[in-house]
Amino acid sequence: MDDTISTRDTQPVTMRLRIISIFGGSIGNLIEWYDFYIYNFFALYFAKSFFPNSNPTAQLLNTFGIYAIGFLIRPVGGWLFGVYADRAGRRAALSLSVTMMCAGSLMIAVAPTFASAGVFAPIILLAARLLQGVSLGGEYGASATYLSEVAGAKNRGFYSSFQYVTLIGGQVLGSLTLLIMQQQFTGLELEAWGWRVPFFIGALFAVFGLYLRRGLIESAEFIKASRIPRGNPFRELMKHPRAVLLVFGLTMGGTTAFYTYTTYMPTFLVNTVKLTRDQATQISFITLLIYAALQPAFGAVSDIIGRRPVLMFFGIFGTIGTVPLLTLLSGTHDYMTALLLSMSALVVVSGYTSINAVVKAELFPANVRALGVGFPYSLAASLFGGTAPLIALSFKDAGHESLFYWYVTALVFISLLVYVFMRDTRDHSRIEQD
Repeated sequence: MDDTISTRDTQPVTMRLRIISIFGGSIGNLIEWYDFYIYNFFALYFAKSFFPNSNPTAQLLNTFGIYAIGFLIRPVGGWLFGVYADRAGRRAALSLSVTMMCAGSLMIAVAPTFASAGVFAPIILLAARLLQGVSLGGEYGASATYLSEVAGAKNRGFYSSFQYVTLIGGQVLGSLTLLIMQQQFTGLELEAWGWRVPFFIGALFAVFGLYLRRGLIESAEFIKASRIPRGNPFRELMKHPRAVLLVFGLTMGGTTAFYTYTTYMPTFLVNTVKLTRDQATQISFITLLIYAALQPAFGAVSDIIGRRPVLMFFGIFGTIGTVPLLTLLSGTHDYMTALLLSMSALVVVSGYTSINAVVKAELFPANVRALGVGFPYSLAASLFGGTAPLIALSFKDAGHESLFYWYVTALVFISLLVYVFMRDTRDHSRIEQD
């Protein structure tokens, strides 16, 4: 038996142990995403510290450019951690991932400004985001695989939805941190030094996440797969080309919509809708809190009617509703209207986010599941999700912001075509076949 597997890991999984495992894995996921998202929430305050420029949009373009690079490196993490999780275990990969995230947050917290270190300041910021990007690229595949494997077949959609509950929870905590700090400090204080505080908090949270993850049980599916001789990871993965393409295709539209309505939305509300920073933060916090609560409901529905109808709900309404919704939102300056429109978009996106992890995990056998889930997802997320704020700002800077609405629509439509022609993974799950 692999020396990473303890006697406790081989004991029968009771409902209590299953819930503890899901809670432990989910909380660690929340901490990782908090660390990653506070970059976005505080970008409006620290942009000028690293990129001195009289044009605020240019500062944000540089800042979100590094944000996008952090996403572009995610496929590397998806590959490295996918192979590691499939060889050394889900628990080991999850522990290493949160450790790397901690290091990245600490680097940003203590990074010098451009005024004191010149070009080295953005270089340090870039290095920290690359480290976090690799970590997050590995986090998704490992956590999606782990939660899907430790959940029972009957309620797998419900339990695995907690990956996005905690992912969104990371955004909620980031938004709440910003909301509290906006009440306690002036804008000048936040720009001068206050933006460092959440990165210190994130590093401390990550230490706690490591403690939780080191105590997780290993999944039974990995234990079974670890007894089978392994070949070259790439060759093993390429035995499932259709599943790899499905993961990429079903992710394209979902990840673009998700990052448009969550990560980019606070900036959109300030730059385009012309709300105040405080109002944008409040809307983000309220909508994300409700959005997180919706995930288990959609996940439970998928356990009853199947995964495909839930994905179709997102694909259809995302295709026909994106342009009208963003057009209405860009033309209003009313707080409540902006809140309701933002929330409406997130209800639709829930059709993707609530079950995307379990759908991908159900496509692959255990010996390449973490790699199969993590790598093509990270590739799609880096190309389409992480670049969404940068592309949106580029269109705005060029004076053609509405073209971004059509860009999102086109990607959602491509994913809709995937949903139309794919089999329902609830009824053809590779987890059950294993």
